[in-house]
Amino acid sequence: MVLIEFTIEPFVEGQPGSHVTAAIDAARAHGVGVEIGPFGSSCLVPAAQVGSLVADVTNAAFVNGATHVSVHAERVDDVQSGASEI
Repeated sequence: MVLIEFTIEPFVEGQPGSHVTAAIDAARAHGVGVEIGPFGSSCLVPAAQVGSLVADVTNAAFVNGATHVSVHAERVDDVQSGASEI
């Protein structure tokens, strides 16, 4: 599994703007749960879905008015299982 964290700007005080909610909906459309934080969101994604999910999240954000999207991806399955790094 891969942990995807994404932050979308501009920040809108109070409720997330449509650029944020559209990106979250795009991630959820891949069948994953999204954890929503005060400054960003995250989800666990099977490795085979990372590229398409990141593309869909980024596209949804920009189409709906985002000015900046940051994405961080980290493989967590090998780390959690104690496998050695290559």
